[in-house]
Amino acid sequence: PKQIADQLQDWLEAGAADGFNLIFPLQPEDWVNFAEQVVPELQRRGVFPTEYAPGTLRDRFGLARPANRFAEQRANQRAVS
Repeated sequence: PKQIADQLQDWLEAGAADGFNLIFPLQPEDWVNFAEQVVPELQRRGVFPTEYAPGTLRDRFGLARPANRFAEQRANQRAVS
């Protein structure tokens, strides 16, 4: 785990990466191993978040919530009835 964390941290700090797409040959075992062994090491080093700000992606970009098309259909059906 420390060697993997070393390599990922080196790439991040060198500006060679800003994130990673991981593919493992054994699933879900390798995902569990990565989450339980490598992620905590990256968190200790401060290169992987330990928590996230609340809110949705839409909230983070300041986007308005679109109208619910099903609620609109229901309102139209009630108006016709």
